Parts: sequence; C-alpha cells; structure tokens
Amino acid sequence: MNKAASSHFNIRVVECRIATKMLAQARGLDSSKLMKLVQVQTELKASLEEMLALVDEVLHPEPYSREEICKALNISAEQFSTELLSANTQQETHFKLHQRAKHVYGEAARVLRFKSVCDSAPADSIRQLGDLMNQSHASCRDLYECSCLELDQLVDICLKSGAVGSRLTGAGWGGCAVSMVPDEKVESFLQAVRESYYLPEPRRAAMEKQSLFVSKPGGGAAIILEE
Repeated sequence: MNKAASSHFNIRVVECRIATKMLAQARGLDSSKLMKLVQVQTELKASLEEMLALVDEVLHPEPYSREEICKALNISAEQFSTELLSANTQQETHFKLHQRAKHVYGEAARVLRFKSVCDSAPADSIRQLGDLMNQSHASCRDLYECSCLELDQLVDICLKSGAVGSRLTGAGWGGCAVSMVPDEKVESFLQAVRESYYLPEPRRAAMEKQSLFVSKPGGGAAIILEE
C-alpha cells in the first residue's frame, strides 16, 4: 500500500489526539497542552489498567461527530479544523475515539505483560506469549483497524498451521505476519502455509521463496562503542 497517498496514518493520529483531550478534560487537566495519550497517563500517574478503565468510563464506542467533539471540548468548528485535524484529514466527519485509545493503552499493557512472562518464565509461558500475540492482532484488526483482509487470512492460516501466536507486523494496512512456532513444528508449519496461502495464487507463489522464512528471537540492532 502506498501509505503516503492515504490518510490512514493521519486519521489515527488525529483520533488519538482528540481522545487525549477528551480524557484530559474529563479528569480536569489542561487539555490544550496535551497531544498524546501517554501524556494523560503521565499527568494522572495512572497505570495502563487504570487508563483502560478511564477510556471505558469517558468515551463511548459509537463514532463521535465533529459537532459532539466541539461541544465536549468547548471549541469552535474552525478551531477543530486548524488545531486538531491535519491537512489530509479535513474531510473526515466521524472519529472512533474509544477504539483507538483502547488499542493504544491495551497494546502498551500487552508489551509489559509479554516482557513479564519472558522474565519470569512460568511453565505455560509459550501459551501466554502466544495468547498475547493473538490478542494484539485482534486489537489491531478490530480496534485500531490497521490490518487488511489478506493479513487476517494469513494470520488465521498460520494459527491453523501450528503457530501458537501470530500477528501483523510492519506499518499496517498490509505488510507481514510474524508467528511463534515450536521448533518441532517449523517444517510442517512452512509447508502448510505454503500450500494454503502462497501456492493457490500465482502472484503469491512467485514471492514465496523470499517471503516465507524462519528466524529466531533476538536482541534488536545496536551500536557498540568502545571506550
């Protein structure tokens, strides 16, 4: 997808910005200085679980209209357009604030839970990590809406092929799926995904060799500086 040619990214930024101001105002904070959801959490000194509860308390799941937002924030339609919208989102009329904020705080909480499981290594750690990956994809698909039909299909195939967890990765609205697969199931997993997703369609089949591969978890890229 040509991300630069669409407003997908920008509308999510706008929706999170508006949700930030709505949550801040509900708790008596100066919303004019807050632009990001994490800033509300920092100001309130709240946990991610508390922020998720606040989202449910303050924001309704139905999309917000421009008029409703202006009334809630006590701003004019002109202020709404100039202060909250970006150049390529001026045409937007409805905004999913509850869903976007729920995803952002929920995804942050899942990252911390994932790290906690890795650090403590309980007996069922693989199942827990897989569940977190699956919850992450569901949230990206349903709340943030940054998946696509092909990615959802691929994730579903990966899970049916032996993955304990699978989710989209990349910039959204297309990209890749990353799956967690036990060592003993890797070969059967690859073959099942190859047969179910790649081989039925010539265009995908031509890309299979460079698109379907195995890697192991590891640290990210780093620069080591010698004293």
